[in-house]
Formats: sequence, C-alpha cells, structure tokens
Amino acid sequence: MIFRWFFSSTVRQACAVRKHVYHLLCAQRDVLTPPAIGGVTLAMNQLQAAIAEGANIGKIRIKMDELDFAANKWLKPYPNALWRENVEVILVAVAVAMAIRTFFVQPFKIPTGSMQPTLFGVISKNYLLHDGLRSEADFKIPTGWERVREWFEGISYVHVVAQSDGAIDSISPMTHFLIFNIKQTLWIGGQPQTIWFPPDYGEQSLAVRAGWEPGHVYHKGEDVVKIQVAAGDHLFVDRLSYNFRKPQRGDIIVFATAGVPEDRRAAVGMPGDQFYIKRLVGLGGETLALAPDYEVTGAPQFGGQAVPVGHLVVDGQPLSASTPHFENLYSFSGVPLGTKTLQYQDNRYYGHALIRALGPGREFQVSTNHLFVMGDNTMNSLDSRFWGDFPAASSIGKSFFVYWPITKRFGWGNQ
Repeated sequence: MIFRWFFSSTVRQACAVRKHVYHLLCAQRDVLTPPAIGGVTLAMNQLQAAIAEGANIGKIRIKMDELDFAANKWLKPYPNALWRENVEVILVAVAVAMAIRTFFVQPFKIPTGSMQPTLFGVISKNYLLHDGLRSEADFKIPTGWERVREWFEGISYVHVVAQSDGAIDSISPMTHFLIFNIKQTLWIGGQPQTIWFPPDYGEQSLAVRAGWEPGHVYHKGEDVVKIQVAAGDHLFVDRLSYNFRKPQRGDIIVFATAGVPEDRRAAVGMPGDQFYIKRLVGLGGETLALAPDYEVTGAPQFGGQAVPVGHLVVDGQPLSASTPHFENLYSFSGVPLGTKTLQYQDNRYYGHALIRALGPGREFQVSTNHLFVMGDNTMNSLDSRFWGDFPAASSIGKSFFVYWPITKRFGWGNQ
C-alpha cells in the first residue's frame, strides 16, 4: 500500500478524501442520526478495504464516488464553506508564525546607533542643512537602476516641495498598516501634502530628521524636506539557544526592559515595555571596572565635557582587540600611543566610556544570575553603566542573522 501511495495519484487522492470525510464525521457525530453515521462509516470502510487489498484504479474510483455520495447525503453542509476553509488556513498559518516567533526566531530592528560599528540604527542625511544652517540643495535624488540598488541597501528619500506660501501648520502621525508605513501628511500654509510610504525614522521624528525651524515661512516651489534615510539593521533573534546554554560574554543579546527595577528605569527615563539590544560584557558574580586610556572632549551627549575612555576589566583581566567579539570595539585605528586627549568626532568609536556605575576608580559587582550589558558605541548608549545589571531571565535571545538591508553587515558575521 505504501508503494502504491507513492506511485499512484489516485490512491493518494482516495486517502485524502477518506481522511477529510473522517474529520467531518468526527466533528458532526454528536448531531448525526445513527443511520447517517452508519452510512458514511460503511462507505469509508469500503474505500479503505479497496485501497488495502490493492484493487484496480477503477474500483478505487468507484468507491471514492460512493463515499462522496454518502457524505453529501448524510453529512451536514457548513455555511460559507469556502470562507471557512480560507479562514482555517489563515489561522493555522498565523499560529505557526507565532510559534516560530515565540520559540525559535523573532525579528528585531535597530532604531539607534548604540551598537555601531557592529549594527547600525537609522541614519539620515539632510541636504537642506550645512553645518546646522539652511542652504540651497543642489543634490539630485537618483533614479533608475541606481535608485533600485540603493533601495536594496535600505536607502530611501523624502522630498517635499511647498505647494503654497506659508509655514508648517501641523503634521499628522504616521499611518501604519501591519508592519508597513503608509503615509504621513503635513500642512503648509493650510494646504495638505502627503508623503506616501515614508521610511522608518527610528526614534527621531520627521521634524527632527528634516531640521524644521518653527515659524519658518516657505515659498511656493521651495524645498521643505530633502533627506536621505538609511534603514536600521533588521535581524533575527535566536530564541532557542539559551534553552540549552547560558549567555556568554560577547553575545549580542536582546532583553526586556521590564527586567530592570522600576526605580532605576525611572531615574534614566527608560521605558518598561520595550526590548533593548546590547553586548553582554559581565556575568553573574564577576567584578567589572574600566581602565582609562585617554579622554574624549566635545561629545554633545555629555555637554562637551571630558569623558574618560578605556578598556573593560573583568575580574582583573582587561579585554582587548584579541578578545572574541570585541575586535571592532577595541580597534583604535589612528590613535597614537601616549595620547591623553582626543576631540570627539561623529562615527568614530573610542572603546568604553566611563560613566556612572563604571566611573574612574569604581568597580561593579554583578549579582548572581544577573547580566551587565553595554552598547558598542558607548559614547551614545543607554546601558548598564546607567541602570546596573538585570536578571538573566529577562534575556529573550541573541542576534544571529541580519536579513535587511543588503549591505556588508548582511548575514551571520555581525557578532
């Protein structure tokens, strides 16, 4: 019978028909009369016997027709059968997707630059501003294949030209549908202008990205918005591995902020209903410190004051560029030996900055079964230096695959 099932489409169809009728009979057994149950059962058994005894194809087809006749005669039809079947298929697909998300992999997107240079958040370039001042933009947004290539790299453009004289009166919230951004509308001089399928702006708004000036009057035909937006990295989080092994130093982990005590969250304005992604640097029972190498001045996040920067020391052993998963962080290219002070520059990475919990001369003891995390870009990261450690149970998994955009960070290599 097994070989006939593989080589005969009629036998496979007969088995599928019998299985389908059997499920309908089980579902309706409590509302069917004994003659109905008996008639359908007899037709099913006869079809099963024909298949089992290796009857010819003609006899199997006859028994299939008899079963079809009995089912139509005795079983109760379902209202809106087509809709019912489609809804069942959709519900099964949703259930499978939710199970995969809950137990295996979960999508996650990087909104900020706290994990650069390993993982990137949303980055924008404003073509209307130069050194913070408004200027005329002569940049032309690419078209054709160049635009297609940039789309795969996660790059999109927002360009709005004033249709009438006036200031920006208001801007609507983004209209979403599922995971898609549909539109956003702004009013200039009382006239609405809609941006279709705007990009994800990360934690900043369109107003911030575009550098709008309150009260600025635009003239008809003048550029109001002209920005390039590079999407933050989208990745899959491995939710399975930590069921079989403990988190290890150097893992890029995703954790629930609810695990951080409420008083410590409140002190730094940290929400309790989100997920953060950081690099795991300290495990339960370890003593952490930072050995300063030099100071960085001019960082806007710290009001331009001098910030000590150095190497993380774990139980008296300093991490370095040879430590697995810390190669990017401790590759201080262009920093001369003996340097005492550096001027802060955007998109440059200085190692670990000493702040609060890990200030100069301080040590931090990680509690048992707790974790201590830091962003790779510690000059621009809200992490355990500000709010301490958190229970290991709050970790939901580790980053393992960047699936969008298609850049040099695509794939498994960003660890």
